[in-house]
Amino acid sequence: MTHADAPSPQPPTSPEQGGASSPPRSTLVITAHAGDFVWRAGGAIALAASRHERVTVACLTFGERGESARAWREGRKLEEIKAIRRDEAERAAATLGAEVRFFDAGDYPLIPTPELTDRLVAVHRETQPDVILTHPAEDPYNGDHPAANRMAVEARILAQAVGYPGDGDIIGAPPVFYFEPHQPEMSGFRPEVLLDITEVWETKRAAMECLGAQQHLWDYYTDLAVRRGVQLKRNAGPNLGLAHQTMAEAYMRPYPQITKELA
Repeated sequence: MTHADAPSPQPPTSPEQGGASSPPRSTLVITAHAGDFVWRAGGAIALAASRHERVTVACLTFGERGESARAWREGRKLEEIKAIRRDEAERAAATLGAEVRFFDAGDYPLIPTPELTDRLVAVHRETQPDVILTHPAEDPYNGDHPAANRMAVEARILAQAVGYPGDGDIIGAPPVFYFEPHQPEMSGFRPEVLLDITEVWETKRAAMECLGAQQHLWDYYTDLAVRRGVQLKRNAGPNLGLAHQTMAEAYMRPYPQITKELA
């Protein structure tokens, strides 16, 4: 779903193709709950969208049981809470410039199943991602996050296999980035990649403010972006013209970086 005020994507043109347009880069974000993609990867999503890239969010649950405490305390029923969280996530995705798809698999607990994994394989083959963002493999505070990780990683592997049944072309081996969990120190998370999101910070903040069910996290993830921005500047050197207050997101890589140049 694309924000009404956002420019429509304009795929790059390849001279070798005599002016024929090539498909835009594709980012696939796989999250357990409706708010996860905003808090953890909203900056990366907004940056990709600002470059007219395709961003698809596969949201496995609405976070209706475990991440909607305010709605439960207000006496709302399950289906009503799902509708609230869906609306919030759709508005947040539109603000960031992404399309969001809901699997409605049920949270607390999110149970990995062959059927869910198969649906994720189909999304991989359809979107042909150049980059995949998902949860890290550990989170002792929320079992839904590792469950989403396991299905995301397995689906990426299966989507590469010629013999795995299903529609669409097989994919290559897109790099995977784990976004930062809420308790990084307890989840074995190392900030191996610091992404400068300063230019899209206001967009991410606006998307965060779409998530009224988790308003208590707005300031937490603002403060986190500030702290990661300080670390980014410390590791980038003093003369790169970075903003006085740089905002950043942290990521971890489970697979080796492939390069011809160390930089």
